[in-house]
Amino acid sequence: MQDTLKSSPPENKQMKAATANWIVLSTMFYMLCGVLGYAAFGNDAPGNFLTGFGFYDPFWLIDVANICIVVHLFGAYQVLAQPLFGFVENWRKEKWPQNKLVTKEFSLWGLDINMLRFVWRTGYVIVVTIIAMLFPFFNDFVGLLGAGTFWPLSVYFPIEMYISQAKIRKYSFTWIWMQILSLACLIASLVAAVGSTRGLITSVQSFKPFQSVS
Repeated sequence: MQDTLKSSPPENKQMKAATANWIVLSTMFYMLCGVLGYAAFGNDAPGNFLTGFGFYDPFWLIDVANICIVVHLFGAYQVLAQPLFGFVENWRKEKWPQNKLVTKEFSLWGLDINMLRFVWRTGYVIVVTIIAMLFPFFNDFVGLLGAGTFWPLSVYFPIEMYISQAKIRKYSFTWIWMQILSLACLIASLVAAVGSTRGLITSVQSFKPFQSVS
């Protein structure tokens, strides 16, 4: 993202503004859905507000929402999967450096193709897709993954990096409030993980393969 930004104003200022706006907007959106949904429906709040009440009108709104989900997951899947792809491919190349199937690159229609990369990535996507279709607990799985990654990636490490970079003195007013914020977010993540786990357990009790339950 930074490499595609203009040189003026500086990239760090643009990224800081973009990140701040994204955090504010996403927090407002999720809090509105979660708080208002629970206030209106309690534990019966559906995982999908658009289709969770048994009707699918207007159809165009459902289509737009599904398109947005597809676009979002295309990018998110790449970001999350690339580190795993790279780790496995580098490990294979180090273990079998003389194997042409692992190391050889050839050109096809202007694209650089490697058989290991082609077979491994294609197979991974197919297997993960089948598993996702077989166990379609989308909301609970996403909630559990989000709870597991939110505190360390979005709170703990950024706070610790900022403290180190800004040389904030330990036990100072700013340091204490940052630790309080980190602790509060950790508790929220743990509560969310417990709720998602309970949702998974409940969904498994009425589980039917290849049928959506949430």
